[in-house]
Amino acid sequence: MTEELSRLSVRKAVGLLGSRQISAVELTTAALERLHQADSLLHAMVTVTADDALAQASEADRAIGSGRTSALTGIPVVIKDNMCTRGVRTTCSSRMLENFVPPFDATVVARLKGAGAVILGKANMDEFAMGSSTEHSAFFPTHNPWDLSRVPGGSSGGSAVAVAADECLFSLGSDTGGSIRQPAGFCSIVGLKPTYGRVSRYGLVAFASSLDQIGPLTKDVGDCALVMNVIAGHDPCDSTSVADSVPDYTRSLERDIRGLRLGVPREYFVAGMQAGVEAAMRAAVARLEELGAIIDWDVSLPHTRYALAAYYIIAPSEASANLARYDGVKYGYCHMDAGSVWQAMERTRQFGFGPEVKRRIMLGTYALSAGYYEAYYLKAQKVRTLIRREFDAAFQKYDALVTPTSPTVPFRIGERLDDPVQMYLADVCTLPINIAGVPAISVPAGFAGGLPVGMQLIGKPFGEEVLLRIAHSYEQATSWHNMKAPAPGSLDHAG
Repeated sequence: MTEELSRLSVRKAVGLLGSRQISAVELTTAALERLHQADSLLHAMVTVTADDALAQASEADRAIGSGRTSALTGIPVVIKDNMCTRGVRTTCSSRMLENFVPPFDATVVARLKGAGAVILGKANMDEFAMGSSTEHSAFFPTHNPWDLSRVPGGSSGGSAVAVAADECLFSLGSDTGGSIRQPAGFCSIVGLKPTYGRVSRYGLVAFASSLDQIGPLTKDVGDCALVMNVIAGHDPCDSTSVADSVPDYTRSLERDIRGLRLGVPREYFVAGMQAGVEAAMRAAVARLEELGAIIDWDVSLPHTRYALAAYYIIAPSEASANLARYDGVKYGYCHMDAGSVWQAMERTRQFGFGPEVKRRIMLGTYALSAGYYEAYYLKAQKVRTLIRREFDAAFQKYDALVTPTSPTVPFRIGERLDDPVQMYLADVCTLPINIAGVPAISVPAGFAGGLPVGMQLIGKPFGEEVLLRIAHSYEQATSWHNMKAPAPGSLDHAG
């Protein structure tokens, strides 16, 4: 029964809780037992707050008993460890913040609590969200539940694994260049990066402020829509938050996709794409066409080829500025064995940051330095404008674009650690979307060699409704989302 409860979707669990067939304490206990059983192998979690979760579940049961329910009352969730949680440490999987306990909740966390969700703990990630494999955590790498020898993607790898392995019913991740969608694709779950400004970033530890966005990772598209109903909307604490009204995303699932125009940009079928991934993608597009969508394979977004280079100028530059605050003076790690304040600051950053974070800080500092600003950063911003205009032009003709989420299946742990360029190429299909600020969703689209393949749907600004509609129609016409990673007892045999 415990395993059955942990496998529930959010919507199914909401129904069972509302009809009093199960209790929130039973559901939370099942999730915690599953987490305890599986996470010794998967390492998805940095911090587990079992006592707090059970207390929240008890309160949820009292609320249900008195008829005071909200959208997510009693539903167990895991939060990526770069979102502030009052009274619970928020580490960003970095030694720099290993013992940092925020005095406030991020807006998305406050909204989940307000909706009655039960927070199980904080998920592992690449340090300060800088990575594509969750190998850059300062604590431990996270393993893919489909094959323990492979990465789950990153930087929201822990959040994705917790959902894929039924350690929670849904999770939150952040996406700066693909960090929700790529792990969702690698773990065969649903991951949505909303339009920039649709979900508040207040309380999200900044990586690259013009690119970062929070979004849900869920077991199916319906759950994704339900969670978006809770976390989306204007927040006066976030100056980049958009004040537009938020629709009921679950209503978009009721319609089919007949007559929708979908473009397939050729630039996303990149050199080096694995044959199995391409075959799965072509089959997925064919299925969309069978469902009534009008498919155009003759689409070109030529500036996409420059997106990777532009991203790795813009993102490190913003990271260089954002991470300057970690100086060992105000909060976080401080190296005490130093002869002067300047030496203490230098050693704090030397020992507090991991190698990937230091690499990106140096890249960004160089790009912003005198004599190089116009040659690198300013030029990258001009390329960004061209990429955004290209998407705008495409959406004059198409309702959405269809691409692979990643050109490969999950790669082996350690395979790309010594080759940063190959690691960065893992996000080649996802990072143009962050540069343009538009929404995109990854949904399970099959397997290649027994490993998950994700399909990415890209939409117009604030066009999440259309993306969810297409994703849901495809999901209902296929069975990929019903396929589960190995059960706890068999995880040690995976791979």
